[in-house]
Amino acid sequence: MNKTHRQRKIRELVGNREVSGQHELLGLLEQAGIQVAQATLSRDFAELGIVRKRSTLGYRLVLPEESTEDIIKGLVGMEVLLVASNETSIIIRTLPGRAHGVGSFLDRLESPDILGTIAGDDTVLVIPASVMKISAVKSYIQKSLSQP
Repeated sequence: MNKTHRQRKIRELVGNREVSGQHELLGLLEQAGIQVAQATLSRDFAELGIVRKRSTLGYRLVLPEESTEDIIKGLVGMEVLLVASNETSIIIRTLPGRAHGVGSFLDRLESPDILGTIAGDDTVLVIPASVMKISAVKSYIQKSLSQP
């Protein structure tokens, strides 16, 4: 099961049904033939911007009213501890287990000044298109990760 298909199904279920929480959604996904760990589902919620809100019928999961990118930017920004650089590259230190999400967020920005990212558990290596632009790329990253 690929991530895109799983997240599409999550959006569909949350958008078309009254789903009260992650446990109920896990059951609905299982009925649809999608096996997913709770931790993966939590990451999907963060990426999709799904939150639990109180309604007249109790709590339910809802899709974001604001743009998903703004939500993701805010979440990713909270996961970053440090952005540092030297003459050739930029390192981003994150909370444990969050580097992949931060690297993925930066990749999706599609900046022509960033060749790519390599993510470990709590560190992202950012490879700039030119070492001459290290300072500008570092500033761009810091601005991109700041709270909206």
